Amino acid sequence: MSEARFPAAVTGAASTSTEAAAEQAVRRIRAPRYDFARFEAKWRARWEEQKIYQVDLRQAPRPYYNLMMFPYPSAEGLHVGNFYSYVGSDLHGRLMAMQGHSVFEPIGFDAFGIHSENFAIKRGIHPRILTAHNVEHFREQQLKRMGNRFDWSHELNTTDPDYYRWTQWIFVQLFKGGLAERKAAPVNWCPHDKTVLADEQVINGHCERCDSIVERRWLEQWFLKLTNYAGRLLDNLDSLDWSERVKASQRNWIGRSQGLEFRMEIEGKPGSYVEVYTTRPDTISGMTFVALAPHHALVTEITAPAYRDRVRAYQETVNSLRTQQEQTMTGAFTGAYAIHPFSGERIPIWIADFVLEGYGAGAVMGVPAHDERDFTFARQEDLPVRVVVQPSSGPAIDAATMTEAFTQAGVLVDSGAYTGMSSIQAQEAISDWFEQRPLGRRSVKYRLRDWLISRQRYWGPPIPIIYCPEHGAVPVPEDQLPVVLPDVEQWMPTGTGVSPLAAIEDFVNTTCPVCGQPARREIDVSDNFLDSAWYYLRYPSSDDQQQAWNPEMTRRWLPVDMCIGGADHSVLHLMYVRFIAMALHDLGLLDFSEPFRRFRANGTITRDGAKISKSRGNMINPDHYVEHLGADAFRMYLMFMGPYEADGDFSDRNIGGVVRFLDRVWQLVQQHRQLTAAQQSVTREDRRMLHVTIKRVTEDLQTFKYNTAIATLMEYLNTLTRRAHATDQEIETLLLLLAPIAPFISEELWEQTGHTSSIHTAPWPVYDPEAIQQETFWLPIQVDGRVRDRIEVPADTSEEAIKQQAIGTARIQRYITDRSIQNIIYVPGRLVNIVTQ
Repeated sequence: MSEARFPAAVTGAASTSTEAAAEQAVRRIRAPRYDFARFEAKWRARWEEQKIYQVDLRQAPRPYYNLMMFPYPSAEGLHVGNFYSYVGSDLHGRLMAMQGHSVFEPIGFDAFGIHSENFAIKRGIHPRILTAHNVEHFREQQLKRMGNRFDWSHELNTTDPDYYRWTQWIFVQLFKGGLAERKAAPVNWCPHDKTVLADEQVINGHCERCDSIVERRWLEQWFLKLTNYAGRLLDNLDSLDWSERVKASQRNWIGRSQGLEFRMEIEGKPGSYVEVYTTRPDTISGMTFVALAPHHALVTEITAPAYRDRVRAYQETVNSLRTQQEQTMTGAFTGAYAIHPFSGERIPIWIADFVLEGYGAGAVMGVPAHDERDFTFARQEDLPVRVVVQPSSGPAIDAATMTEAFTQAGVLVDSGAYTGMSSIQAQEAISDWFEQRPLGRRSVKYRLRDWLISRQRYWGPPIPIIYCPEHGAVPVPEDQLPVVLPDVEQWMPTGTGVSPLAAIEDFVNTTCPVCGQPARREIDVSDNFLDSAWYYLRYPSSDDQQQAWNPEMTRRWLPVDMCIGGADHSVLHLMYVRFIAMALHDLGLLDFSEPFRRFRANGTITRDGAKISKSRGNMINPDHYVEHLGADAFRMYLMFMGPYEADGDFSDRNIGGVVRFLDRVWQLVQQHRQLTAAQQSVTREDRRMLHVTIKRVTEDLQTFKYNTAIATLMEYLNTLTRRAHATDQEIETLLLLLAPIAPFISEELWEQTGHTSSIHTAPWPVYDPEAIQQETFWLPIQVDGRVRDRIEVPADTSEEAIKQQAIGTARIQRYITDRSIQNIIYVPGRLVNIVTQ
């Protein structure tokens, strides 16, 4: 399908006034003097023809799996942040390949999901048609032009039934293993996208896709039991070679807390108890109410008859739309009381919307004086506030005049036998008391909740479950997979909480695979993050039609050696990838439980300090730069902007410097081609600079300091152009070091210098440690920490000779005359410090 067949209004790639202005701004930058368009097209075609980036996965001698997060094929195309991430990952892959590894660098398309479907809704075009067009645009007009060493023979597309067959198969394995469950729960509802969202897809109360305020609904949905793995997901982070900020995000999201879980008898109901969880056992004597989640299992049992109508009405209110941003707390009294375990006092039991179903026991002890949330609720409902922890120093707190809770540790008061203890002492003592009875136990809880994967949309893989009146939820037999998404005309989301698939009787009506009686299919599709939670497993086995991943191939290539992607996926994508790997390992389907040996988070590119997004109108289209300046110049500039792993703001003010650098490289090689062998000679210093450059560039590329590696190359080019002539070795080394960064121009110039094989299959230069030693070097001489002179010494001078030379200079003698030298400190190659009395 060609670009010309889709009008601009369909593709979203129209030259709007904004786009036209952006394109004009780029064209004001001076283009390279060399004909990049000619040779970039030439090398794209030749690389593809010669298949130099295709690895023999079965025979590769040194497998190295270099993974990047595959893109959503949205209509607006790759933006500069995507380009930045992919190019940085490619630099790493190219370096590893030239250092002798068999690098596998695959790519594909995460093509299902809300993002693609929303654009289809906006354009009024079926998502199947529009997504296919977008995939073609991504592949042919963007990804292939950026110069990455992609192995296109293993391309994946999550909308291909041959792919989502195995996504459904994974779901079936999780279901059989007890890790997939359908249950009623309060869920996040996006009114714009008309579907539920996982907790991880809600950012500060907003949908991470469309930024709408998220509401709460009570629905039956499919969940994957992420919470079963909370402890392992957290503990394994300590041993992972991942970017620290990604590990910190995951630790915060998992949110482990240690506390006490204890039970209290319910008044008038012998044998009935309410179980609560607290991280502050030292405040138990300050409890003035108990709050249950609105749909806690005890509510029906304990609610007094006089309060049932009000409680039922409140539950209905909570069931209705309620945004996550609403700050007011609401509740309803059940008419029931719990018996305080210490004092025997009657504690009223409420239901309240601030209590989460999935956290702790779904019930909290209300200690208003020492918890901000409890304090707000107590003031609103006119419940008592009782201070039982006072500050260790300073004025005492009076409950009658409190304007906020005192949440710090302190000294206990009005707490019976525990009065006078510190908070830490009391927490231990009180926990011991409960465990000895036994009425409670020390417990670890997690903020993490199960992964909600149901989506009431069309554009996704159908969840492979059949509902039988007799056998309940039954998985679709594996030999009947995939459950193909029907190609229908009415695919728009309904907004009712019911998927559009519900209206397709031919799809919904089926038979139970157990008893053969009439049954109905699940009508929800799965979240596209399930598609992307295992794609790395499929790449090496993409041609295997009999299994999701070939065990032999998987053992050779996995876990992934290096994955690079955005830190904004720290939770959404990377947590799910880890969970699926652990679950599959426990089910005996994988030999490993962590998917990536190493992960590095590239920095986030902003514009004028704001995150780049279409809604903000600050998209930066890399196509304009590639078209006008060439892929090499844009690749190099992005990597030169700043440290790759740090966030940065995009500006093209200095891109002209990169263009001039590549122009000078081109010109240097053209001039060098005119030299004869007799004109080529090097000094010892020339050789030293060559090997210093190799060392610095190699070390910087290995540690993702791409900007300083480029700066070193610029310095070295200056060194070469200041001399009359450069040697073959110097020119070739410059091109080899440049090759991962600017693959097209380095390949073209490599051929011009007489090479018949690709520069990208050539070995990486290795520096000679002896060559980088300087003949002489300068040392500052300090007297009592202040620099007083400098000396030049031969590189092989002994420490004792350096010290003697240091104290013998005329200037130093003036400072140490009539003083006693206590010590002479020599920091090799750095300085000499003479310490006097």
